[in-house]
Amino acid sequence: MTPEPRASGTSSPSSGAHGNQRLILAVLAVLVLTGVVELAMGRSLLGPDRTFGLWEGNIWSSECSQRLVDPYSFSHVAHGMLFYGALWLVARRLPVPHRFLLSVLLEAGWELLENSPIIIDRYRQVTIALGYDGDSVLNSLSDVGMMSLGFLLAFRLRPWITVTVLVAMEVACALWIRDNLTLNIIMLLYPVEAIRQWQMIGRPPL
Repeated sequence: MTPEPRASGTSSPSSGAHGNQRLILAVLAVLVLTGVVELAMGRSLLGPDRTFGLWEGNIWSSECSQRLVDPYSFSHVAHGMLFYGALWLVARRLPVPHRFLLSVLLEAGWELLENSPIIIDRYRQVTIALGYDGDSVLNSLSDVGMMSLGFLLAFRLRPWITVTVLVAMEVACALWIRDNLTLNIIMLLYPVEAIRQWQMIGRPPL
């Protein structure tokens, strides 16, 4: 993967500004629609206690996935980096703003699926998220924002730096919470009991 070519300067500043405005409006529309659909699905705006919170660092807490950010936010940053890389491979002829919007749509779609009964039940059955009851709308929209951050970082950074940051996040989360994007995917698709037992070691005593 080579760095993205930057704009050559042939387009006028006004056309670039209008393009940015359209992109921002499109992303905001996706976020609003995602929030509205999740509310219609019965998701809580701020979580069961209806209290706004910036951070929840305990993955075993019932408040995890309810606050603005939590340790799993790093997985969504990783989503953005991976979306950028995948779309560079298969759709590099698309302008970067179009790829970014497509990534936002993919992430929003995943958030809707993740908060559906089938995925919530799957998490409970085969992962360490035993009491998982879905995300608050606040946390879900934050996840889309974190993905956007990852995409933009991958766009701005050199590829080797992006890969280094991605690997560092995965290793750090594995050491910190015994979970990360890689383990999450494995456990959702092909659960490994040995991994689950290792992860459960981190669970505090009841």
